[in-house]
Amino acid sequence: MKKYNKVLLLTLFLLAAFALTAFAVTDAEVQAQVAATSKEAVSGNLFIWFLCAVAFLKISQKIDSFMGSLGINVGHTGGNLLAEAMIAARSIQMGKQVTSGGSGGYGKSGGTGSAGPAGSSGGGTRFLQGGLAGAASRQFTNSAMHSATNQGGNMITSNAFKTSMAKGGDFANSIISNVAQGDIRQIGSITGETANQAVVSYMGLTGKPGAPSYSDTEIGGGRIMGTETSATDPGGVQFGMYHAEQYMAPEGDYDVVESVDGAKWYRQYAVDSVERIPYEKPGGKVAYDENIVQKLPPIPRRKDRV
Repeated sequence: MKKYNKVLLLTLFLLAAFALTAFAVTDAEVQAQVAATSKEAVSGNLFIWFLCAVAFLKISQKIDSFMGSLGINVGHTGGNLLAEAMIAARSIQMGKQVTSGGSGGYGKSGGTGSAGPAGSSGGGTRFLQGGLAGAASRQFTNSAMHSATNQGGNMITSNAFKTSMAKGGDFANSIISNVAQGDIRQIGSITGETANQAVVSYMGLTGKPGAPSYSDTEIGGGRIMGTETSATDPGGVQFGMYHAEQYMAPEGDYDVVESVDGAKWYRQYAVDSVERIPYEKPGGKVAYDENIVQKLPPIPRRKDRV
């Protein structure tokens, strides 16, 4: 009777194993999901898939051990992956200990251009806030930020950022906001064609008829600088925008604009200025060639350096 109970139990295990859905995910499916959501939820789904895969292999190992006890030769399943999962769990625990007293990851400047304070619970608590899915979500966002600033990242996070940015999505705008208002020494800056598209998304101009285009743009450190081309300035005009919480009001004419995250920005355009180029006249006298050029007014002073 005991032998029949073992066989019955083995049968139930096998039925449970074969009844599980195959958790196979292709690159095309991942990219399709990213394109459909363009939010941090993608990372949570991937992490759940990983946990399900580990659980499936753990059950397979139990079945292998049980069949081995009955004298049936079986192969060893999932040993390496389980070991890696244990190492990953240990790494998370070590990361919690290391960051328990340090500063957090990327964040808005709060007017100083640096990451915010760790808070009463410590950086390690924030690192694991929301559980493992929350940690994976933050890792996904940080990787997308590395992609935006050309400091790393990967294909999935890069595509997620670009897809969201093309739609003016919240995911891309949150990353652009953190870079625009963050410490350029820690986070870096967004440059090139990515920055040209980012300023359109961040200023809420995506899909608007007659919206200007941008070139030579750089975003970071509380500033957005570049050249704006529009119907009124078809040849392009230099502009500078300065985060109102980080910079004093600039000299000369300016207006105040609001980005999609509600932040206020001082905006200035280049104005006609006289450029004087000295040269020496016969007899040793110094004279000047004067030309009218367009130049941006001086960059205003930062509030944390006043």
